[in-house]
Amino acid sequence: MAIATCYSNGHSKFFVPRRLGRNRLTSLCLMAALSVLLAMPAFAQVPSGTVAAGPEFGARKIFLMLFLMLGPIKILVPFVGMTQGSDPAFRRTLARRAILFSAAALAVAGLLGRSMLENFEISLPVLALTGGVILFLVALQTVLQQSAGTANPPKPVSQPPDLKLAFTPLAFPTIVTPYGIAAVIVFATLAGNRYDAELTVGGIVLLILALDWMAMLFAETILKFVGTALHVFAVVLGVTQVALGLQVILHSLAMIGVFAERPI
Repeated sequence: MAIATCYSNGHSKFFVPRRLGRNRLTSLCLMAALSVLLAMPAFAQVPSGTVAAGPEFGARKIFLMLFLMLGPIKILVPFVGMTQGSDPAFRRTLARRAILFSAAALAVAGLLGRSMLENFEISLPVLALTGGVILFLVALQTVLQQSAGTANPPKPVSQPPDLKLAFTPLAFPTIVTPYGIAAVIVFATLAGNRYDAELTVGGIVLLILALDWMAMLFAETILKFVGTALHVFAVVLGVTQVALGLQVILHSLAMIGVFAERPI
């Protein structure tokens, strides 16, 4: 809501109010979806009378894991650099195409990767261990980069921006990172053939892509007013995900039988 208001201050009276209403409605819908998502219980609960084949992952954990790998924080600076000097219509078109490419790529990668992992009959604890290692390494890299101050301001483009940027480098590898694809494959495989689990994973991915789209629409305003706060939030989120990754690794090793896990 605040971002939409700041965004409207730099535009004319006649164009912005109608756009502002739509943007407010979209923001409220995304916030409501996020609230419902964070309140959801763990989707990997096994039915009574059965033995769990792997560690449980709740919707909140999956969201935190994928938010760093596919989320909007890492997109803002590159997007502003790519679209400097371009008009708002071009930015909206570029953002929309990039999100469509990203959604299609994640869907195809998730289906193909899941099929391959199931054919190799990899156990669920090993898959969970893979997800924990990926999360730990990505989160640790993010924290180290933030502490080293490697984030650079956007550089002006040397040539006029083209819509081809929506495919590469915006969709690949800025939005859809290799480790993000790996994480989606792992979670899609862990979901098995349970419809509710598959729906949860797919809904989380779509929600994060919607947040990416909103972030690109207001990229300049976000960086202008809350750029420093985003860096702090990225560090806090990174530290949390480092700890979460370690927890998943230790729990998965205990499930495999490397050591006995003590109750906390």
